[in-house]
Amino acid sequence: MTERTIDPVDPGAVTGGMSSLLRAEGAALFFGTTLFYIISDSPWELYALLFFAPDLGFLGYLAGPRVGALVYNALHTTIAPLLLAMGGILILWPTAGTIALIWLAHIGFDRMLGYGLKYGSSFHDTHLGRIGRRKAVAAPTNT
Repeated sequence: MTERTIDPVDPGAVTGGMSSLLRAEGAALFFGTTLFYIISDSPWELYALLFFAPDLGFLGYLAGPRVGALVYNALHTTIAPLLLAMGGILILWPTAGTIALIWLAHIGFDRMLGYGLKYGSSFHDTHLGRIGRRKAVAAPTNT
């Protein structure tokens, strides 16, 4: 028997063991990159200053849920910080790696807490499940 990994009420979001695995992966990313940051002997003031910077992507939601999801997801996937780190290696700019570690730590932190990549339908709809309470659906009236 196979484990159900899609919630029929919230299609596109993982459930059960797969959800736990993705959250554990987020925790590993957060703690691992934070450990590398410690080893790099970079300033903690920079870590504190930049840790929540990717959340400025929330401002994209001022233009609507589709644009908001696009901006948020662009700042919350591992692609951009990894490209930044590789680019920093190529042009010999060590600070790029430092910034990339902070950025990756933030992404891992969000995933660990269950904040997934957003769908264009709503800020609350993510690949890790719905964030927040569901709006109450009014009962149909018989008139």
